[in-house]
Amino acid sequence: MSSIESIVDRFEIEALRGEFTDSVMMRDPDRLASLFTEDGVWRIPGAGVELTGREQIRDGSKRLQSQWDFFVQTTHPGTIQIDGDAAAGRAYISELARLQDGRSGLNYAVYHDRYQRTEDGWKFAERVYEVRYLDTTPLSGSAQIESHE
Repeated sequence: MSSIESIVDRFEIEALRGEFTDSVMMRDPDRLASLFTEDGVWRIPGAGVELTGREQIRDGSKRLQSQWDFFVQTTHPGTIQIDGDAAAGRAYISELARLQDGRSGLNYAVYHDRYQRTEDGWKFAERVYEVRYLDTTPLSGSAQIESHE
């Protein structure tokens, strides 16, 4: 693979990771599901979540998002190793959330990813979420929700 192709692949995979965060932040479960291969898997072992296929991912996302008062996720670049039409990588995540039941959380985590090149571009074949730090101290701030659409 030429260096230009490698740069383009890395750029597209970073864009995919950015789309994931944006679709979660904008509460768009249909777009979130579309970022996975047809048989893609999204795992959050610490929460007992394992979703396989776009329908489960869409429905699971709706279920998770219905619990939020507010949620903020930031993705930080990690590694990407490309092997033809497959790739693996890690993305580093920070999240701040308050649930409808009043529980709060601040966490830092790692997504362990497998990517697959498809006719529609790079997609997640698998995302596995590993929390590295969790703080459940009640948040003192409030959500300031504004729409910019």
